[in-house]
Amino acid sequence: MRKYTLSKSDSNEIMEFVNKKWSKNVLPEKLKNIQVIEVEENNCVLTTSDFFAVKVEKNILPLLTNENVLNSFPSVTIDMGAIRFICNGANVMRPGIVSTDEFNKDDIVVVKDNKHGKYLAVGIALVASKEVQTMLKGQVINNMHYVSDKFWKSYKENQ
Repeated sequence: MRKYTLSKSDSNEIMEFVNKKWSKNVLPEKLKNIQVIEVEENNCVLTTSDFFAVKVEKNILPLLTNENVLNSFPSVTIDMGAIRFICNGANVMRPGIVSTDEFNKDDIVVVKDNKHGKYLAVGIALVASKEVQTMLKGQVINNMHYVSDKFWKSYKENQ
């Protein structure tokens, strides 16, 4: 596992992506001195004093640590039976969904449980929320970061 600081130009690329996909009210004005914790090739944890994210392939998703940031994203609530599957990396399937906020296809969506409202995962919507209401089965969210995954563990080890 390698740890290093991003260059200014790479930090600007991160900021551009985040500005497009994240809510403006949770972003720092500038991202300086972004620390990278490489988990594997093209996948890493990105941190500053007030910014925590994971880079999975070409997506930059919020790390499951800051509820204020996670609250700014649309969410789906899953039933208790789906938790163990989601926390083992499974994609979110329609039968496990209890309710949804409004979101579009390809939006970043957080996943939480219906009993405690705890955040369990972050992923990319495979369909819009309007479609979810009419679906009986199928994949809804591509699970890219979840509690106890390699990103979660790398972040906890390097705190």
